[in-house]
Amino acid sequence: MFQNRIAAGELLAEKLARYKNEKGIVLAIPRGGVPVAYAVAKALDFPIEIVLTKKIGHPMNKEYAIGAASLTDFFVVPHEGVTMEYIEQELKEVRIRLKEMQRLYLGDRKPVKLEGKTIIIVDDGIATGNTILGTIRLLRKTHPKKIVIAVPVASRNAVEKLSQEADEVVVVLKPNELRSVGAFYEDFDQVSDEEVLSCLTTISLGNNQRQQPGFPPELTLYP
Repeated sequence: MFQNRIAAGELLAEKLARYKNEKGIVLAIPRGGVPVAYAVAKALDFPIEIVLTKKIGHPMNKEYAIGAASLTDFFVVPHEGVTMEYIEQELKEVRIRLKEMQRLYLGDRKPVKLEGKTIIIVDDGIATGNTILGTIRLLRKTHPKKIVIAVPVASRNAVEKLSQEADEVVVVLKPNELRSVGAFYEDFDQVSDEEVLSCLTTISLGNNQRQQPGFPPELTLYP
């Protein structure tokens, strides 16, 4: 078990050390993936950004992902009974939430350009991998150099599935079954917006990071 998300991120960063000198960026899936991504970005000296994409759920089961959307694009796997009218309505609702996330977490700052960079997508764990598949396909359209999925824990089925879409999948623990990501953490409390903002205190200047004024140099939210 991992002590908490920061500790899990530090272990994950050890497996990603070979990317340290590359031109890259860590993309965190909010909110649980942000503290993990913070530890990875700090170790690699990469800028950190949030993933501004959300899944599009099936009309009969919103938790079942049939695609994903960003503020400017979307990807959907055709399903019987899923109409274009439904997709358009879902896009409106998803993009309202994405704009709220953008305002809250980025403010007036524009998202970092991803073209030609090694993208490391980080979450606190992956059970099925269905949700992140659409995100990978959307990010491909930004023409990155490489897409790496990195998580502390993921089921073997999810790793196999994501390996067909990502350039690499890096995982610390790969149990045969994963019903609950939280079962692998001693501390798995919900991550607050304040914690997310604390993790996003570094911004990119090339591959160097500088501290934004007014924020402490180190996180004190996790021991």
